[in-house]
Amino acid sequence: MREISSEQRRHRIRAENPWWADGRIRADFSELRPRAYFDRFRRLVEEPGVRRAVVLMGSRRVGKTVLLHHVIAHLLAGDEYRPEDLGYMSLDQPLYTRLSIEEAADEIRQSSGNADGLRVLFLDEIQYLADWERHLKAFVDAHPNVKCVVSGSAAAALRLKSIESGAGRFTDFLLPPLTFHEYLDLRGIRGLIEHDQATDQYSTRDIGQLNRHFVDYVNFGGYPEAATSPAVRSDPGRYIGTDIVGKVLLRDLPSLYGIQDVQELNALFATLAYNTAQEVSIDTLARRSGVTKPTIRRYLEYLEAAFLIKVVHRIDHHARRFKRATHFKVYVTTPSLRSALFGLVTDDDEEMGPLAETAVFAQWFHSNVALHYARWKNGEVDIVHLDRRQQPSWCVEVKWSDRPGQVANELNSLLAFTSRHRGAKPLVTTRTLTDDDVQWPGEVRLDYIPTSLYCYIVGHNAVRDQLEKMRRFVGDGSGGAEPGFRAVPN
Repeated sequence: MREISSEQRRHRIRAENPWWADGRIRADFSELRPRAYFDRFRRLVEEPGVRRAVVLMGSRRVGKTVLLHHVIAHLLAGDEYRPEDLGYMSLDQPLYTRLSIEEAADEIRQSSGNADGLRVLFLDEIQYLADWERHLKAFVDAHPNVKCVVSGSAAAALRLKSIESGAGRFTDFLLPPLTFHEYLDLRGIRGLIEHDQATDQYSTRDIGQLNRHFVDYVNFGGYPEAATSPAVRSDPGRYIGTDIVGKVLLRDLPSLYGIQDVQELNALFATLAYNTAQEVSIDTLARRSGVTKPTIRRYLEYLEAAFLIKVVHRIDHHARRFKRATHFKVYVTTPSLRSALFGLVTDDDEEMGPLAETAVFAQWFHSNVALHYARWKNGEVDIVHLDRRQQPSWCVEVKWSDRPGQVANELNSLLAFTSRHRGAKPLVTTRTLTDDDVQWPGEVRLDYIPTSLYCYIVGHNAVRDQLEKMRRFVGDGSGGAEPGFRAVPN
């Protein structure tokens, strides 16, 4: 039986590192517009004097490989690195099976023709290497002059392993699905949003046009290729449903966690995706599926680990958490997951209500802000933020309708909650109405903003504030304070 030769591996490695020959990354990478996270990520890679590997995490198809290559192009454009100083390997290639990180680095050195030249090592799809976190920690310790940058798809599972095994050696970086702001930017859609620099206020000159793009975002917007490729947009079910969801449920999670019955997992995710933004319970899910409650709990953890869902916990009208979290809400991490599985939606579809709420949460997932929803016997509030004293500081009622600005009893729950918690600043999202369109007669001041504009603001501020936090971290090494995300523009 023939074995894979070193020369075969090196031929593949040279193909993956074309800059050794011409100083440039592949054109199909260089032609793509960088994501908003590029500047923040490349600062981590360039951070001097810190012996830490950078672990880039995220779900399938969010642009991790492209981001790695954009960083390589940035390093090549400067004066500090020669082309052979930078080595890249994608570990999902069969030619690299059973290679350790040490062996991978050695193969890259031999392939480049410069045995002493490797200074930055990029390893894509690190989850294909068994015990990757142990190998990476050992490599970082043994090679202080080589910066390691790795990526992986099963993001939360990788995060857990990096926390357990890489204390003091790894810096985790999460690349989420696209925000609405990023979606518009990648599509080249500009001029719809106006920003008053003096007041930091945002507005739109054409809410109808912005809403049309927002519905497109709900249908296609979570993944860069789905946002920009006509072929993918013509069949999102095949691209997102099969290539992203299918591979995660049928291959990634079973291999990571030893799941035997993938159909159970698949059915649970379909149920949760169809009911995104709805309250569910372990008891109900177990009863309807015939799956035991401990198994349901494990599956929920697995789906969160793969960044397919996000669980949001409930508080009562006193803003207190329940001791036993029997009920909670589940959101898909981007609304286009639901649209790909169950069909595209239009602006007047009934499903736009929960999908608009899902889109709002999808923007907040880019921040470190922990959000809850409030529910009690006679009411519910969609989003509640608790301050450090565990008191509500602001709350949001998400609507894809203008009725809240026209029918008083539409907001009874929000008003009841804010009357109990005077310090909680209330906000109502609508389809088209702003503060200027609504004359609210009540004592409590309510701010109104279109849902699409609110999503733009939250997504933009989340990325911007994270970048400011990274500048402070790289600047003084202190890590800075938690970013001050705003619920509404000041």
